[in-house]
Amino acid sequence: MVVLDRAQPEPAVTRADRIAIIGGGASGVLTALQLLSTSDDSALCVTVHEASGVLGRGIAYGTSDPRHLLNVRARHMSAYADVPSDLLDWARRAGRDPDPLGFLPRMEYAAYLQDTLADVADHRLTISAGRVDDIARVGDGFELRTRDRVATADTVVLAYGNQAPQPLAVGGVDLAELPGYLPNPWDLAAIRALPGDAVVVIVGTGLTAIDTAITLLEDEPGRRAVMVSRHGLLPHAHIEQQSTAWVSDVPTGPLTADGIAAFVRGQVEAARSHGVDWRNVVDGLRPATQSIWGRLDLDERRRFLTTYVRDWEVRRHRMAPEVADRIRGYLRDGRLTLEDGGLTDAHLDADAVVNCTGPLTDLSRSTDPLLQALQTRGLVTPDRLRLGLESTVAGELVGSDGRVVPGLYAVGPPRKGTLWESTAIPEIRTQAAEVARLVLGRVAAA
Repeated sequence: MVVLDRAQPEPAVTRADRIAIIGGGASGVLTALQLLSTSDDSALCVTVHEASGVLGRGIAYGTSDPRHLLNVRARHMSAYADVPSDLLDWARRAGRDPDPLGFLPRMEYAAYLQDTLADVADHRLTISAGRVDDIARVGDGFELRTRDRVATADTVVLAYGNQAPQPLAVGGVDLAELPGYLPNPWDLAAIRALPGDAVVVIVGTGLTAIDTAITLLEDEPGRRAVMVSRHGLLPHAHIEQQSTAWVSDVPTGPLTADGIAAFVRGQVEAARSHGVDWRNVVDGLRPATQSIWGRLDLDERRRFLTTYVRDWEVRRHRMAPEVADRIRGYLRDGRLTLEDGGLTDAHLDADAVVNCTGPLTDLSRSTDPLLQALQTRGLVTPDRLRLGLESTVAGELVGSDGRVVPGLYAVGPPRKGTLWESTAIPEIRTQAAEVARLVLGRVAAA
């Protein structure tokens, strides 16, 4: 495994060939891969700015717990859409015996991203350690500012991934002021350091909460956890892959949230009558999800978010079977309990509270210095649903004046408001390829 973790000197190239990627997690690595693998321009200069200096990890794949598994089957997780076997081939070369229908540890996927980028890395790739705190428009390009230096770029791709969860407050009490509050669910050292008989409240019931419960409970049989959310719904589990595909023929014309919900229910019933599981219906809809979202007007999108979103997400984002088995065991043994209705009391009878409420998407409330600076400068603006940044379908970012900012793009979670399906590898790799084509076309024109 090759770990790209050192800042390298910037090559002496013209400004017109300089591309900056902000973020070195999966979105940033996939974008860099596409730029370097599809261009044979020896003068191309791609700089990935990553605060930690280590690429490929990010929030999703930076875990050090091998029991944290991917929630997508290995055969669908290639970095290249046109080479679906790439991840499996890498795993075999690394001495593993991967199951195409299985779910690899997420830490192994980080190693795959690192090695895959190392395979195409040459003098055209620079890794810049340090946090970019500000980006300013200067002429036809940009200045990128860190604490101790200023860099320039003609094109910038924001690939910063998911934001940290929103701070928790209950009844006007900021939980950060209480002892035992853990704001970062990926701080595994803090979770592992809790007492062996700790009682822990996990706020949230999504996949992050599931991983937190595994790290918390698996190694210490005396610990207990209470998982709480407004709805109290856990993600469903994957099952053995069925050979029967179910591809839904989505209605044409204008769509409504209620109409799509009724359509999905009808497809599930039709599939069941043929002995096909509802999971095949959900997976069959995935290629059409972005198109469906694009055909809902703003009010209908809001209707979906207020009425149907959680029922969809617990079916769309599922647990690996091994993970689901662990969770069922904790529930059966009474070590894990579920509560709905949300967190209602700041005075908890618990040793710790872990914030697993999911990423902050309303970027007008972000405390990230870069996002604050970009919004102040008018280079970006939150989308109208507060799910990410306002962008075109192609990934061009829209400023506060409602116009596209030339040379500024986004890949990954920041585009959720525009595309909805924008957080999983199959969609992110497609975005990375599309943005790379736009960026390389811009470089060629310059």
